[in-house]
Amino acid sequence: MNHLPVVILAGGLATRLRPMTEQIPKVLVEVAGRPFAEHQIALLKQHDLTDIVLSVGYLGEQVQHVLGDGSRLGVRLRYVFDGPTLLGTGGAIRQVLSLLDDAFFILYGDSYLDCDYLGIEKTFLDSGKPGLMTVFHNKNQWDRSNILLRDNQIIHYDKHHPTPDMEYIDYGVGILKTSVLNSYPSDFPFDLATVYQDLVEHRQMAGYEVSKRFYEIGSLTGLEETRQYLSQKS
Repeated sequence: MNHLPVVILAGGLATRLRPMTEQIPKVLVEVAGRPFAEHQIALLKQHDLTDIVLSVGYLGEQVQHVLGDGSRLGVRLRYVFDGPTLLGTGGAIRQVLSLLDDAFFILYGDSYLDCDYLGIEKTFLDSGKPGLMTVFHNKNQWDRSNILLRDNQIIHYDKHHPTPDMEYIDYGVGILKTSVLNSYPSDFPFDLATVYQDLVEHRQMAGYEVSKRFYEIGSLTGLEETRQYLSQKS
């Protein structure tokens, strides 16, 4: 069976990790003996997800130089570079649609998400909905919770104005049908969170609850926690 391709959003400026990221992009920061992106790719490969598109921008040429076509890592890697105008996470995804078929996974380049990817894929395909969001019962523990979940249904999602009854958070793995993005502008910045919010409000977003916490390297604290976790795992 051919599984869905994966888009990794890896074009951010990584300002919270400076000065570390003034010379290298965030996805190449060393974690437990290898560039972080290699840990992420190895995890995807464990779950038979081997068709990966990297959306890169800041210092993206370094990413392509280090990771190459993916053959060394047992996967297929392709790259789409941000243009001169930054288009946000939603716009970056819209740029890669020509490389994709009907649907695809979305991950952020600074997150390590140890979960059941193929179970997530099956839930998406069985749902008949154009989008799926993974959620985690966070209770504001590792970041601000931003999702109201009732009876396994995502009722409300708002990253910018969370309410006290939101105990869940967007875990970081999403799936979208490519057709979802066609109604958004191709040359104007927009955020992936806007796409998710629109789908949730129209009850077009399936949900999948993940029980294991997420790890991320977007902050110095997160980087240290991820280093400890991956050092123990390897």
